[in-house]
Amino acid sequence: MPISREVLDAAREVERATGTPAAALVAIAIVETNARAFAPVGEGREPLIRFEGHVFDRRLNEEKRRIARTAGLSAPRAGQIRNPAGQDARWRLLRQAAAIDANAAYEATSWGLGQVMGLHWQTLGYASASALAEDARRSAEGQFTLVARFLKTGPFVERMERGDWEGFARLYNGPGFAANAYDRKIESAFRQASRLLSNAA
Repeated sequence: MPISREVLDAAREVERATGTPAAALVAIAIVETNARAFAPVGEGREPLIRFEGHVFDRRLNEEKRRIARTAGLSAPRAGQIRNPAGQDARWRLLRQAAAIDANAAYEATSWGLGQVMGLHWQTLGYASASALAEDARRSAEGQFTLVARFLKTGPFVERMERGDWEGFARLYNGPGFAANAYDRKIESAFRQASRLLSNAA
């Protein structure tokens, strides 16, 4: 699937604003979302999301947890609440969860091009998980700004720039990165992103 001019331009703009290399931003987007900033949802468009029911479960008080579990929106273990394949259905799931506790629902969601979890909102300098979500919903640039803020919380870019793909994958994707070859995917995506940005300059 070709990467849109909207996404490439947004990556360049965020590089200018934050110093985060555009190739790093686009590479992450390729692996996480096929570099799709938005999907059709209802009559409009929304960023790509993934809802984590076990995270939602942990962030609720006892009464809300009971309601959420009864509704099939939360569970104590990862993977018990399945994400629908389509984004329209995922957004319906998120809205149902938000009706119980909006902030907890946004914290339990991965947002946009880099699929950064909303629960990081405070570390990333947002006023709330809702504010983080609004940045993601605003534009591709807003989504890359979120990724750039996340990358500044650790040696992500350093590892990428020196070709330590395993080190990057372990930090960004977690200790189980090898199960889905995240290191090889991000290496390939970085080369693709560098080539695309160079050709489209």
